[in-house]
Amino acid sequence: MTSSVVYSGDLRTVCTHLKSGNHFETDAPTDNNGKGERFSPTDLLATSLGTCMITVMGIKARAMGFDLNGVRIEVLKIMKADPRRVGGINLTFHIPENFVGIEEKTKTILKNTGETCPVIKSIHPDIEVNIDWGAWK
Repeated sequence: MTSSVVYSGDLRTVCTHLKSGNHFETDAPTDNNGKGERFSPTDLLATSLGTCMITVMGIKARAMGFDLNGVRIEVLKIMKADPRRVGGINLTFHIPENFVGIEEKTKTILKNTGETCPVIKSIHPDIEVNIDWGAWK
């Protein structure tokens, strides 16, 4: 087992990672009867793409002898109606100044690593994913 999810009422859940005991709560979004005070399930879907990309890129960077500390990704989830679903995910990378000038080959390796992460490979092709690499364009 990976995790447990318990409905705690008022359109919220408590999610627990079983190995570590770490937990967080979710909430329905304001446009779907919730308070929007926590991540919604669809927020987690979109955010998991960003976390997966930067994690595998971090693994690759570590193997190459450096750390990606400070790289930040802004995530925009785009909902569609009928049926209600995630229709798009936009990721914007913010690259700290100390990483802007790394070799093009290294940038390409890291970008390819991120663009082939397990989550992106698991996203339905109907979901449009746009990645803005910022200073690494």
